[in-house]
Amino acid sequence: MGYGCLMLSMSMVGAYVALTKPLAAALPIFLLAWLRFGIGAVAMLRWMKKPADEKPLSPQSRRLVFLESFLGNFLFTICMITGVSMTSAVSAGVIMSAIPAAVALMSWIFLKEKITPRVWGAVACGALGIGMLSFAKSSHGAGEAHGQYAWLGNLLVFGAVLCEASYAVIGKKLTAVLTPKRISAIINLWGLLLMTPMGLYTALRFDFGAVSANIWLLLVFYALAASVWTVWLWMTGLKVVPAGRAGVFTVMLPVSAALVGVAALGESLSALQGAAFAVALAGMLLATLPGGAQTEFQEKP
Repeated sequence: MGYGCLMLSMSMVGAYVALTKPLAAALPIFLLAWLRFGIGAVAMLRWMKKPADEKPLSPQSRRLVFLESFLGNFLFTICMITGVSMTSAVSAGVIMSAIPAAVALMSWIFLKEKITPRVWGAVACGALGIGMLSFAKSSHGAGEAHGQYAWLGNLLVFGAVLCEASYAVIGKKLTAVLTPKRISAIINLWGLLLMTPMGLYTALRFDFGAVSANIWLLLVFYALAASVWTVWLWMTGLKVVPAGRAGVFTVMLPVSAALVGVAALGESLSALQGAAFAVALAGMLLATLPGGAQTEFQEKP
């Protein structure tokens, strides 16, 4: 069940990333993010209530909650959207393939999780699959957006990779002291507070009457998926799966985004893209096959 939650979470992230293209075209970035957190806060209002058996948070846990939202919500959104706008989609896809490796490395450094060759092999499969997928996109006319600031865009996308990896590792720490629902609600509230100054400034100068009803419906789906469903699923999976192994499932983010592009946006699927999906999914299978699960991933005392 933990594996299923992680896979579904990252698949939904990839799906809503692909489906938010019309949102980004209709709404300014900061206004879009602010409305997302606002809708999420209303949806998770009941989740904010502290359970009777929850222990008071230590100062360290409070700092981790803030960092989880700042890195995983606020900074990730800014780095990713801005970075992709300054570089090519192909370059961004290749850079994002480093997420599983970054999660595994951070888990080894900060959580003292033992990473075995089998798991590194799974990470390599994910990176290879997504790299193949990016190459396949470029060979089908995706187009390169080379500009004088492409290097900065690539750097921002890599910053988003580090933010996503930090989100996975910090989330593992938080699941030991908070329930997945509480984590989802609290970090979303922090995201709303961080985004309010820029979001409110943008809202005061925006013509809301020009936005169609379809865009508002898509915004509600995006907000619920990004702030509620995917976060809860990810934290639920992290309660029973080590962070390093969970990082392997991040390969589903670009894979599902490409699949949604084929199914909903009319993009074509080549043989190379199909092979890329197979390699990436083989990596997940390698990491999650029964046998040795208890010995391959252990936290050092």
